[in-house]
Amino acid sequence: MKHARVAWSGGIHKAIESDGQLWLTQGPHAGRRVGFDEVVWLPPLAPVPQPRTVIALGLNYADHAKELAFKAPEEPLAFMKGEASLVGHKAMTYRPAEVKFMHYECELAVVIGRTARHVKKADAYDFVAGYSVANDYAIRDYLENWYRPNLRVKNRDTCTPIGPWLVDAADVPNPMALKLQTTVNGQVTQSGSTSDMIFDVPTLIEYFSSFMTLNPGDLILTGTPDGVVNVNPGDVIVTEIEGIGALINTIVAG
Repeated sequence: MKHARVAWSGGIHKAIESDGQLWLTQGPHAGRRVGFDEVVWLPPLAPVPQPRTVIALGLNYADHAKELAFKAPEEPLAFMKGEASLVGHKAMTYRPAEVKFMHYECELAVVIGRTARHVKKADAYDFVAGYSVANDYAIRDYLENWYRPNLRVKNRDTCTPIGPWLVDAADVPNPMALKLQTTVNGQVTQSGSTSDMIFDVPTLIEYFSSFMTLNPGDLILTGTPDGVVNVNPGDVIVTEIEGIGALINTIVAG
């Protein structure tokens, strides 16, 4: 099932997609069908709680590491993001006026479904609630170290669109064999597959849960393949993952 969270008619609602339609699922409007263009899309983290922790991966695709002239890492390279960086489907992302290079990153987002501590790879998928599409923007002007991007590179308000759906884990038989694609103004600029991750989803869950507790709603953004290009105000970016959804985002001047 595909879950969404939307603002409509003065309230915030959980919703699901069914037969190409959006249906509200809670409150006095439960069972009402609304148009995709009638709502404001929010980060789709219902029915799990909002995230306490957002973990993002750097250089988790060998082709992206090569693109940046780096050796592929031998263990996961991670950094943290704040919840304020998250925005929903069809939202605006601000590009600061002074920057020279800002790029998208199409990423599979893993949503933790239950408390995970010292999880083994063989059991890791049991702790996943579902998956979404994330666009993890980076501003290279502020970059000090690709291995540990500083806060101004990655942890900016509006710079992590996510959505439109949270797809139940049961409906994604193999998250490690999904095609990824990004278009800028309709032109394909990035393509790849989750099969090319250096550290797959079970490995990441085992690794992070070995030293920190993962809680329901926590997010793991799993990195991006090569093909990142500069984007400017007015550009419409669509990051799409097979079976998960197509996330639309527009760049505006900050």
